[in-house]
Amino acid sequence: MSKVAVMLASGFEEIEALTVVDVLRRAAIECQMVGFDPEVTGSHGITVKVDEIWSGSLDHFDGIVLPGGMPGAANLRDHEGLIQSLKEAHEQGKSLAAICAAPIVLDRAGVLDEKHYTCYDGFEKEIATGHYVKEAVVQDGHILTSRGPATALAFSYALVNHFGGDAAKLRAGMLYQDVFGTSAP
Repeated sequence: MSKVAVMLASGFEEIEALTVVDVLRRAAIECQMVGFDPEVTGSHGITVKVDEIWSGSLDHFDGIVLPGGMPGAANLRDHEGLIQSLKEAHEQGKSLAAICAAPIVLDRAGVLDEKHYTCYDGFEKEIATGHYVKEAVVQDGHILTSRGPATALAFSYALVNHFGGDAAKLRAGMLYQDVFGTSAP
């Protein structure tokens, strides 16, 4: 089974990070919260104790998820070590995912070239490469992106499917289909 890192930097968007962690763990996909500090505070004042402190490498993960939020996404984008790790992960064909403002991190790492992506409205103007699509979730190869807080569940279910889990079973058990219908992302 896949092992996924959710990167937490100060100012991360809590709903985007914690929804992903919760849903992946419900799907029995190993998911670790990785932070630059032992505790990281999100953009709405929620402090989270990380599972793993950044060691300078993400080689032991099959996928990396970047939550948005500001200044969280900017803090991820400006971390040179993380950018290098993302470049290496991309070269190895590992899965990279970003939601909300966090595609700016993927852009800085140079992994959106010729890729379709989505992001929080307006952040596409800060992204120099790739092809912007205004959809809830966009997957282009091993790159997955999503728009923002309202799409956190749809993004999480897409990640579950991507990493080999059963998102349909989770959607049913979490009443997602009952509330949003079967055509919801």
